Amino acid sequence: MEKKKEKGLPIKTRRIIAYTVLVLVTIMCLFWFYVLFINATRSNAELNRGFTMIPSKYAAKNFKNIIHGSQPIFSGLLNSFIIASFTALLSTYFSTLTAFAIYAYDFKLKKAIFTFILAIMMIPTQVTALGFVQLVNKMGLENSFIPLIIPSIASPVVFFYLKQSMDSSLPKELLESSRIDGAGEFLIFSKIALPLMKPAIAVQAIFSFIGSWNNYFTPALILKDDGKKTLPILIALLRSADFLKFDMGQVYMFIACSILPVIVVYLILSKNIVSGMTVGAVKG
Repeated sequence: MEKKKEKGLPIKTRRIIAYTVLVLVTIMCLFWFYVLFINATRSNAELNRGFTMIPSKYAAKNFKNIIHGSQPIFSGLLNSFIIASFTALLSTYFSTLTAFAIYAYDFKLKKAIFTFILAIMMIPTQVTALGFVQLVNKMGLENSFIPLIIPSIASPVVFFYLKQSMDSSLPKELLESSRIDGAGEFLIFSKIALPLMKPAIAVQAIFSFIGSWNNYFTPALILKDDGKKTLPILIALLRSADFLKFDMGQVYMFIACSILPVIVVYLILSKNIVSGMTVGAVKG
């Protein structure tokens, strides 16, 4: 019998098209970072004249200005790092623990609890902001990091993603065999579930860290002292300066410094991103 001819473009042509598209998308994504770092090297007068692809000579001056400026950049970096790190740690650990309980055990109201958690995911933060601030004031926790960290324990979005990942990558037979061997439930979670879920946890840790790092709304409601404010608040204050003190080059340098820790965290955990994002793509 004659071999059927392959339909469509040859494999080599399709690869060339795919790689070309990927390169273009990558350039488009990285271009805005390039613009940011280029603008961070320019003065306010140069920025007002328009954009250029060539770096300028004011990077050191802009950096010096933000260090000795009115906004405490180093305390802002430290505050943002503390809040974002603990938020990522607590949200991923307790969401994994909750997802494990829903996935591994059968009990009454299991479906109702799962549905309730997903329903909470649909409620915008702004809707509950007023009640949250009133509760924080009554508890005497205003101007504290605690209200910004502890609520991250209950993270419906992280829970849902990890629950779906467990459905695809954590065999229940493995859990049952561990119970037969005499392993306790917490030991099974710590020694079996957590290592198998490491790629998915790493992805959610990155997302939680970035989300907390860039969060302006809630910290602006809670934090009042300049020494406790996070970077998004300080950047907003810097941009709202009066016309005589406004320096766009300084603002760009401040933003560039603020995203460097995020890039470092991403590079550290990036090896797990592909496997973590595709863990639920194929279910055996």
